[in-house]
Amino acid sequence: MENKTYEAIYRAHTNIALIKYWGKRNQELYLPMTSSLSLTLESLYTDTAVKFDAHLEHDTFILDGQLQDAKETEKVSKFVDLFRNFSGINLPVAIESVNHVPTAAGLASSASAFAALASAINAALDLGLSPEILSTFARQGSGSSTRSLFGGLAMWHKGEGDDSASSYAEQIDDASFDIGMLIVVVNNQKKKISSRVGMQHTIETSPFYKLWPEEVAKDLSLMLAAIEEKNINKIGTIAEHNAMKMHSTVLASNPSMNYFEAKSLRAIELVQQMRADGLSAYYTMDAGPNVKIICPYSQMDQIKAYLKDDFSDEQLIMSRPGTGPYAISKLSEPLEIAYE
Repeated sequence: MENKTYEAIYRAHTNIALIKYWGKRNQELYLPMTSSLSLTLESLYTDTAVKFDAHLEHDTFILDGQLQDAKETEKVSKFVDLFRNFSGINLPVAIESVNHVPTAAGLASSASAFAALASAINAALDLGLSPEILSTFARQGSGSSTRSLFGGLAMWHKGEGDDSASSYAEQIDDASFDIGMLIVVVNNQKKKISSRVGMQHTIETSPFYKLWPEEVAKDLSLMLAAIEEKNINKIGTIAEHNAMKMHSTVLASNPSMNYFEAKSLRAIELVQQMRADGLSAYYTMDAGPNVKIICPYSQMDQIKAYLKDDFSDEQLIMSRPGTGPYAISKLSEPLEIAYE
């Protein structure tokens, strides 16, 4: 068995939370303070190849064509150890990953990255884990990756206490109705404050954070009802308010921090103008300056037209709902984009 090679290549799509995940109650097991809900996106994804081989001297990790240093490789190796310990197959692994999402820019690159990696390992080692069970592994690499194991609209359950198995994700709706997302890439560079640092700082210092779990529970209940109705205006309204409550909580941390840039505010202003003009457009933002517009896919060309004077075509990414992870035959080429 030890001379056997285990390999697979998978693609996973990123997701954008409509009900936000912000804060862990257990740092080691990546157990969240609240449940969350997201839309998986077709246009943004990560391709990852894994190869477990006894002939390898040690683990290696290549991201977007660049061999990663010991620190970055160690992070990934620790994640792979979850599967090595589970399977009993303790072989070195070579990982090569290509992000079609700007890394660490608030576009959930870690979600697609760890969903693709978990899916590839699951297939390579022939573990046969269901997406729900696999999500309990993926969560320990990136919390939001749990939701990228599913297409359409997915929910990550916070679970109970320190029970790792109870914090899993599942698909809520395949999002086959008229819904899409237009991403306004304000800045594709690595954000100054990572999500992990930002979350912990908010928990420890924001006086508003104690209200956050209660507000999320209310919003989630309303969102599930809106999804059942397939009501894009209700979905958008709830998501927009939830996002701004999250950012208000972040702003109230001490010392205060924020993820907004001037062009983030301009994009929000334009969305409000679109809505005043009768379009169904609603904004959301994660831990980064980029603005995501929830809207009917059928209105996306009109919505894009409102943005063209302030943002280039390259800064506007239109997307339908995406699927769960799937096997591919070869890695794609690294993404090369530059924005203002």
